[in-house]
Amino acid sequence: MKKPTLYQRLKAKKRSEAMIIGVTWYTEETWAAVKATATDPQCFEPTYDKWKAMAVKARREFQRSGVKALECHIVPQEFADWCALNLQENNSTSRAEFVSVKLSADYQA
Repeated sequence: MKKPTLYQRLKAKKRSEAMIIGVTWYTEETWAAVKATATDPQCFEPTYDKWKAMAVKARREFQRSGVKALECHIVPQEFADWCALNLQENNSTSRAEFVSVKLSADYQA
């Protein structure tokens, strides 16, 4: 029997490993607090309920496509401390990076 090539082994491994992403998640209170200090509040949906509907739909679509989408709750003070430590402002880029860093730390722990 012929041994699979490295490419074939990597391709099979990739198929068996689901991609994992973090989805920024808020409670109504944390959503309001993070939005209030954001430099880009226009990037937020107009209301928490509209944000939640959008987030639930996006998470469902990721999962349907085979991506494991995990809720990553942002705690406003923890995020503010992270921003200060990393010389970041509260904007969509830093919120996404924070979620990525947090998820990576959770999976390496």
